[in-house]
Amino acid sequence: MSNDFQIPYFKLDAIDQSILDLLHENSRISYTDIGKQVGISRVAVQMRINTLMEQGIIERFTTVINPTKIGMMVSAFFNVDVEPKYLEQVAEKLANDPAVSSLYHMTGPSKLHMHGIFADNQEMEGFLTDKLYATEGVVSVDTQLLIKRYKSRMGMKL
Repeated sequence: MSNDFQIPYFKLDAIDQSILDLLHENSRISYTDIGKQVGISRVAVQMRINTLMEQGIIERFTTVINPTKIGMMVSAFFNVDVEPKYLEQVAEKLANDPAVSSLYHMTGPSKLHMHGIFADNQEMEGFLTDKLYATEGVVSVDTQLLIKRYKSRMGMKL
């Protein structure tokens, strides 16, 4: 039995790869500076970046903020079991909460994995009791506090 369904993907060439590497290191780098480093014109860089954006390869440009530098001292990961019929509703509520930095539907019919950042333990406790535990459809929550960050993925390094 053959699988006729194929996920379309965009084939990156060496120049696209180099552009993505440079943007990954510094998304504020100018088209001119990228062009100088990869050996193409500023206009060609702009066209390639526009194509990478149109293809969905580059999803967005963003700023990475160090949470501890602004007083957000508690970083925690949560595994949230949800009744299947409430999964989308709970995921939408959590995705819209400013404390939630990432949210994923993991294997299993009703498992959400999320990361949250809080000023202190009291703020996290309030989030747990007032938001997570109080949300209809949430069955259980497993919480793990971050001790030390060794690597944080901000986009995909190719």
